[in-house]
Amino acid sequence: MKQKHNVTAENLGIQLSTGTLAGLAGGAVTISLGETSLFVSATAASSLRTGQDFFPLTVDYKEKFTAAGKFPGGYFKREGRPSEKEILTSRLCDRPLRPLFPKGFLNEVQVIGYLLSTDQVNEADVLMVNGASAALMISDIPWNGPIGCVRLGEINGEFVVNPTNEQMYDSTLDLIYVGSEKEMMMIEGSADQIPEDRFVEALEYAHEQIQDIISAQIKLAELCGKEKKNFDLVKVPDDVLALCKEITGNRMEDAIFADSKQERQEAVDVIKQEALVACEEKFGEDFNPDHVKMAYEFIQEDVYRENILVRGKRADGRQPGDLREISCETGVLPRVHGSAIFTRGETQSLVMSTLGTSRDVQDLDGLTGGPTAKSFILHYNFPPFSVGEAGRFGFTSRREMGHGALAERSVLPVLPPEDDFPYAIRIVSEIMSSNGSTSMASVCGGSLALMDAGVPISQHVAGISTGLVTEMDEEGKITKHVVLTDIIGAEDHFGDMDFKVCGTRDGVTGFQLDLKIQGLPFDIAKEAVKQVTEARMKILSSMEECLPSHRKELRDHAPRIEVVQIDPEKIGALIGPGGKNIRRITEVTGANLDIDEDNSGKIRVYASDSAAMDRALQEIDLVTGEIEAGKSYRGIVRGVKEFGAFVECLPGKEGLCHISELADFRVNKTEDICKLGDEIIVKCIGIDDKGRVKLSRRAALEEEKSKEESSDTPDNEEEKIEESSEAEDS
Repeated sequence: MKQKHNVTAENLGIQLSTGTLAGLAGGAVTISLGETSLFVSATAASSLRTGQDFFPLTVDYKEKFTAAGKFPGGYFKREGRPSEKEILTSRLCDRPLRPLFPKGFLNEVQVIGYLLSTDQVNEADVLMVNGASAALMISDIPWNGPIGCVRLGEINGEFVVNPTNEQMYDSTLDLIYVGSEKEMMMIEGSADQIPEDRFVEALEYAHEQIQDIISAQIKLAELCGKEKKNFDLVKVPDDVLALCKEITGNRMEDAIFADSKQERQEAVDVIKQEALVACEEKFGEDFNPDHVKMAYEFIQEDVYRENILVRGKRADGRQPGDLREISCETGVLPRVHGSAIFTRGETQSLVMSTLGTSRDVQDLDGLTGGPTAKSFILHYNFPPFSVGEAGRFGFTSRREMGHGALAERSVLPVLPPEDDFPYAIRIVSEIMSSNGSTSMASVCGGSLALMDAGVPISQHVAGISTGLVTEMDEEGKITKHVVLTDIIGAEDHFGDMDFKVCGTRDGVTGFQLDLKIQGLPFDIAKEAVKQVTEARMKILSSMEECLPSHRKELRDHAPRIEVVQIDPEKIGALIGPGGKNIRRITEVTGANLDIDEDNSGKIRVYASDSAAMDRALQEIDLVTGEIEAGKSYRGIVRGVKEFGAFVECLPGKEGLCHISELADFRVNKTEDICKLGDEIIVKCIGIDDKGRVKLSRRAALEEEKSKEESSDTPDNEEEKIEESSEAEDS
């Protein structure tokens, strides 16, 4: 598509174009990598909504089926509700953009991205972030960018920038890094237990790589950027703020240091209500009640931050590096496959794990390439009662999807390979109480619930969030800071950072960084990584004390799955004429059999319990197995001769039981012992060089008798004595 202005980030192979499409938008660009192309626009409302007291930024990423040359599914053949991937990409883009808008700018801003073309090789999420930054840069909207975004993989020990979908299958790292020219802005991703030092190296390397795309955006803005509009910034009137501070006095400090979250909120609400009444009396009809709400945001923020920065005092009395009290419990629900309750302070997650078959995997649309299904799913639910409120309930919010995705990718690296544990796995985290770090509680609870279910995960995964409070000079440079371990909700709300890191004792598995300031220096990031690592080890110790390793057996109500390898030439025998044999096995055992279509001889057996599984495996062995020396069989007499009987031990496989082996006494006629069609027990006593099977009924009977006698052992003496005593008593 030919456009008026084009710039290229040469090192990344990304092209930015503008000037032809969407001339009426505030800013619009087309961004391309390979043959994957996105259109991204940024537009701001010219005026504020009535009663506006927050910043309404909307970021929407849309995948168009035309981009892949496909028709949408469904009756109407039109794109419908956004997919989970579209929602997660929208969130990914929203989070680094938001802190860079001027404080007090509350005009609605819409950033909309359309996937125009996909080569199914290069992913579009990174392009969406870069395209949004470029669209804002050339627009008339005030914004303190640009930012650059790359995906970083690690393949065979080497970092790879913006790896293809195929390369990501071999990567042990999936890091999405967003930064400004000097500092990081946001990170998100997962890793296969990467050591903390290597994790920091990855961050530093990624920061170097974004400079190319940042330079390209600056160049594009110089070519065609619009002059920024002067929008009215919203702030609390000085007289309202002064009156609120006067009424509050020193009471805010007492309020925010109450024992619990609810007590703190109630104490603040009392003060706020007094201020509201006073402002109404003083300012009359022209007074806007929203100004009091905004004023108390500033007042609370100042008190929280001053106590942390000056006194090192947190709302719940902890030191900056302290964890909240932790408790763990597993096996809390009787019939679910695995369950756990993880509590940290006032945050609590009830987590349940469910095992399923290959039929339970989640299909993915795969419009831009990558995986088309996943067998591990983690769902996160955040009901209103968890924060002591009554609110909208029953739909899945963007936040719930985002938190669930973070927890999912953090737990995934410790799961066993599907060949070793061929189950679909679903974890559901129900947040029972929330005061910060609920996604991290879901990771900890999810790990416990998996082990409780008997899933052979390699080791526990724990997650913890660190916060940050800073003091800055007039130039915006950080002059003082405190890193906070295990932040509560208020510290997240009034603080400057939410840095979530998950991992095992061996390394990092998942991470997410969000900021409210306009960049995080690397020295503070390194400090946070060190602090969060120490905290994670303490959490892991608590989890290991509760349940040190996975249970050795699956729960009684969990399904059973076994992978059986048979001779590929025996597949036909297993199926039988018209599917007769496989239908019989299903009817007799209740188990389902899936035969791999690649003729490898791999059979997946699904059963409701262990008894059904044992029976199904026995039936498969009967149909596909070979007669083995030393094993006994219940066979059918297929031929009667003077010298003995031919017995079919397995379908289509028989051997000769010589007349001398029919009994432990002399047999004159074969018919005296067995007739055609009789079922008899025989033991294979040998197979000669020509493959002829020698059977013995006599040996089989002796083995059976020996087993019966061995059961009458000293182990049963106590039982015998009891029986004898009962007889004497009677």
